[in-house]
Amino acid sequence: MLAGGYGDLAWIVLSGAVGGFVATVPMTAAMELMHERLPWWERYHLPPSQIISRITERIGLRKYMSQPEHMTATLLAHFVYGTATGAVYAPIASRVPIPGALKGVAFGLLVWATSYLGFLPGLGILRPATRQPPRRTALMIVAHIVWGSVLGIVADRIQALRQPPEA
Repeated sequence: MLAGGYGDLAWIVLSGAVGGFVATVPMTAAMELMHERLPWWERYHLPPSQIISRITERIGLRKYMSQPEHMTATLLAHFVYGTATGAVYAPIASRVPIPGALKGVAFGLLVWATSYLGFLPGLGILRPATRQPPRRTALMIVAHIVWGSVLGIVADRIQALRQPPEA
């Protein structure tokens, strides 16, 4: 058992994976809604689509993909990434004694910074966030805050299911 009595590691990882998957739904909706409100010249494809375009171009698949197939690959990859990062979140967060939403927001911002300032530019997949229009950067930060807060709440609720009732 980890500190906090949440049960075994598998349950904790599962709680984060489920939380990450569930949190990707409102994150995606928030991204789409905010994207629609950008000025027309900033309404080019959102990062998940750009990432899949760059990766599939590099491995030679993009030219064989229809637009619906590209959209399916983008959504699948976005949900897989949200699920996997949620699974990473939970074992760490289960040891931090603050509300789930706050832990999740902090983690969401860490995921944003690591991705958009770190490995995506480092791999030449996207320009760093510092070289993006400020409104688009703000959109992605807010989307990660939405994702993180929902992740934290859902993971905490799932972990609480394993706790024995208080006497």
